[in-house]
Amino acid sequence: MSTPTTDPVLVESAAGLVTITLARAEAANALNTAVKEALLAAVRKVGEDSTARAVLLRAEGKHFCVGQDLAEHADALRAGPGPAMSTIAEHYNPLITALAELDIPVIAAVNGACVGAGLGLALAADIRVAADNATFATAFTGIGLASDSGLSHALTRSLGAGRAAGLLLLGDKITAEQAESWGLVHRRVPATELAQTARTIAARLAAGPTAAYRAVKDLIRHSDDELDGALERERAVQEELGATDDHRNAVAAFLDKTTPVFTGR
Repeated sequence: MSTPTTDPVLVESAAGLVTITLARAEAANALNTAVKEALLAAVRKVGEDSTARAVLLRAEGKHFCVGQDLAEHADALRAGPGPAMSTIAEHYNPLITALAELDIPVIAAVNGACVGAGLGLALAADIRVAADNATFATAFTGIGLASDSGLSHALTRSLGAGRAAGLLLLGDKITAEQAESWGLVHRRVPATELAQTARTIAARLAAGPTAAYRAVKDLIRHSDDELDGALERERAVQEELGATDDHRNAVAAFLDKTTPVFTGR
């Protein structure tokens, strides 16, 4: 069941797929305290839900998320920089950590503007599907800041230091086409197809071999390690996955020329 539409974040669960929706469309889904707290609570709840097998992160309205609500930020600045910037430790760092540490696949459906901390949210997902009208920007230097929400880490790891520096220093907006060509998004689709495409991918993952997905995410997290360590981790997880029902049933289905049904076990 969905939460009431007055809530800034909506959560719906069905068949192992948890859909989390930013629902502050009237403010381009700018992140005020209410949104940040509700989003963090939703992500943490998913992490505790043993029935959850995939997450779809989406937004209502024309834009995915324009980042921090600057009106709220300006009000906080009047009390001093300390209170204003405390949201990083209180909200953004725990939120990005909670998203990144989910052991099930996270898919972000990005439409319109994806800026600042909104870009951080999208980059914390495993797979990004972008509408052809989506735009991406860091925007922090434009207001005299550097970056937060994990952008320095995520952009450098995804794009390399050179492109990450360009995006962070200049703050220039890039299109969905450019983001796709750089590998920042997995797929670019017409805006009218975004919702269905992202949901189809998310549903596919929610019905897939969940234990294998967990292992894939863990291997990717350690991908910067030395080769011998990577080989050993792969050996260990393959040995563990080889004992799962999903593996045995999928091999049998392949030999029988039938479609495997994954239970996540």
